Amino acid sequence: MAKTKTAFFCSNCGAQSPKWIGRCPSCGEWNTYIEEVVQRAESHSSSGLKVKQPSRPTLITDIEITGETRINTRNGELNRVLGGGLVPGSVILVGGEPGIGKSTLMLQVALTISNLKVLYVSGEESEQQIRMRGERLGMGKNECYILTETSTGEILRHIAAINPGIVIVDSIQTLSSENIDASAGSISQIRETASELQQYAKTANVPVFLIGHITKEGSLAGPKLLEHMVDTVLQFEGDRNYGYRILRSVKNRFGSTSELGIYEMQAEGLREVSNPSEILITRHDEPVSGSAVAATIEGLRPMLIETQALVSTAAYGTPQRSCTGFDTRRLNMLLAVLEKRSGFKLGIKDVFLNIAGGLRVDDPATDLAVVSAVLSSNIDIPISSKTCFAAEIGLSGEIRPVSRIEQRVAEAGKLGFDTIVVSKLNLKAARSSAKGINIQPVGKIEEVFRFLFG
Repeated sequence: MAKTKTAFFCSNCGAQSPKWIGRCPSCGEWNTYIEEVVQRAESHSSSGLKVKQPSRPTLITDIEITGETRINTRNGELNRVLGGGLVPGSVILVGGEPGIGKSTLMLQVALTISNLKVLYVSGEESEQQIRMRGERLGMGKNECYILTETSTGEILRHIAAINPGIVIVDSIQTLSSENIDASAGSISQIRETASELQQYAKTANVPVFLIGHITKEGSLAGPKLLEHMVDTVLQFEGDRNYGYRILRSVKNRFGSTSELGIYEMQAEGLREVSNPSEILITRHDEPVSGSAVAATIEGLRPMLIETQALVSTAAYGTPQRSCTGFDTRRLNMLLAVLEKRSGFKLGIKDVFLNIAGGLRVDDPATDLAVVSAVLSSNIDIPISSKTCFAAEIGLSGEIRPVSRIEQRVAEAGKLGFDTIVVSKLNLKAARSSAKGINIQPVGKIEEVFRFLFG
């Protein structure tokens, strides 16, 4: 029999130590080491894993390149975030808040794929609960098998019998391995179960989805090693007060990490939002001050989003600076530029900023729209609803150019805007894609103010 012993693991990064230590040498956190019982197994033969051939070094020029065809998930937004589809043998970790829709998204994908066997492993719900959800989502003609099991040994034996094309595990925190004498959800169990599923995915060349929980701070629960082991980490986020969900790529070995997919939560499940600009722009019955539209880029997708600002006299002496969906430090920088370089007295006023639709943006091209919304609210004069902005603002008050201006201009023209304000250094590139839209070049914030408010 294998010898049983205890070891100490860091609950923050997963580092291991033979004894308790106060400060983790890997991540620097204090009092994070937890004692767990560990049992070392002699063999993995009972798990049903395939035995790999002995490895040998190969000259890089002698390695044959085989063109892998990606698997179409029949979900356009998920394909976009993954970089064009599922790569065979990849391991994808999907994380998000409780109730945000992780299980709904994965079951919807499992029920949509019709040309492959899909094994949906659940350690949190019963078969009847999953069937009820499947009825609500709409079940077509597919081969989706449901397995309610938490032991990886049993799961891998069922996988060997069914031979699925895709495996979905909900969730990795509920699984336990016979090789580790610890409770499910512990650091050692998460590391071991993820390792066994990763080994299966690589040897059988079958993609595996792992649904993961998150901590109260918003990071993925378990050791940081879990994110390093998998090929792709997807973050499913959104405000449950809104109907929209965002699937964001945090890590992707087979595609871009700047892509995102947008869904709308409905009674029948998650609906793909193919044109997010239309839902992120509020249509007002009458012009309102403090609202400006920014032409942004998320990954390969151009989007128009509405920035809303409210400027008022500080009631309690100390001015407040509050942001929703935008970096507060960047807002403070832009307000300092307005105060120092352009002479707008905002130091004694409260400034509140909101990105409509529950999105969070970090594109520098949003700067000009933010500044325009702040100035509009400050003097209480609305900006034309047919005008949008795409430019960065420097510390000297100059309007700086942004990348891929052609796509931004084309998206604005497609949605019916008649004017887009850009940096004068972007003028030549912007005019090349301007069809039915006026290009307004500016070089300083004062020029923007004169153009908007006369």
